[in-house]
Amino acid sequence: MSEKEMMQKNVEEFVQLQTYMLLADKDSEVYKAMKVRYSALKVLLTLFGVALTEIDRIKE
Repeated sequence: MSEKEMMQKNVEEFVQLQTYMLLADKDSEVYKAMKVRYSALKVLLTLFGVALTEIDRIKE
């Protein structure tokens, strides 16, 4: 998998994960588990140089 494909896959996952997080109760265990992945993806995408300001709807 090329770097571009990996970046695209991670951006798509980040956007989809946020959709689920916005539907979940913030105090639930599911939300807390999703937030761990959200944080990891946010770090990874930042390292790839992806500007998150347009796609980050959670902003935590």
